Amino acid sequence: MPTALITGTSQGLGLALAERLLADGWTVHGFARGPQVLTHERFTAHVVDITDETVLRAAVASIAEAGRIDLLINNAGAASMNALLLTPAAVAERLMRVNYLGTFHCLQAVGKVMVRQRAGRIVNVTTVAVPLSLEGEAAYVASKAAVEALTKVAARELASSGIIVSAVGFGPIDTALTRAVPKAALAKINDTIGRPQGTTLAAAVDFLLVHLHSAEAGRIDYLGDVTRP
Repeated sequence: MPTALITGTSQGLGLALAERLLADGWTVHGFARGPQVLTHERFTAHVVDITDETVLRAAVASIAEAGRIDLLINNAGAASMNALLLTPAAVAERLMRVNYLGTFHCLQAVGKVMVRQRAGRIVNVTTVAVPLSLEGEAAYVASKAAVEALTKVAARELASSGIIVSAVGFGPIDTALTRAVPKAALAKINDTIGRPQGTTLAAAVDFLLVHLHSAEAGRIDYLGDVTRP
């Protein structure tokens, strides 16, 4: 049975993805900074902060020693809404460290395993905020734009080893994180991308899995209409 590694599996999209893959017969390893609620005979929880390269590499090595890693989903991330001129430097640094460097560390560590296997699939989670250049999210958008650039370059470098690297982007997903955001702000984004009812976890999972089975290397798919101004 195939094996997946998903980051950010303590809650939200990461947890929902892990549950779906387990239901589909996968073995799943989940990375999160703290305790995880998911229990399943084919799920292994790892306490890993993706910004800690040493801990992350050790965890990936332990998984690889036990077998293959067929799929990596870089889902873990952080968000913050701040006007550009009022964004604290510490916030911008944290977003880049979590969203970009965390993805970079995971992609690099797991990518080396997949090169040895001569096969693998890597999906990086991004956001519609990048192509829409959403106001009030400059630091967040910059960190995710870096993820998208990384995706495109990695896709080219790893293709010869049989590894497909791509990305999938979402608008606001109905999770505990977005429930803390003002409803008017969420509504504005959802209306802009043509999803006035918002996006449920189930819809996001379905979209990512369709992408997983259809997207070619370097492709970035967004759930919603990102062509609008």
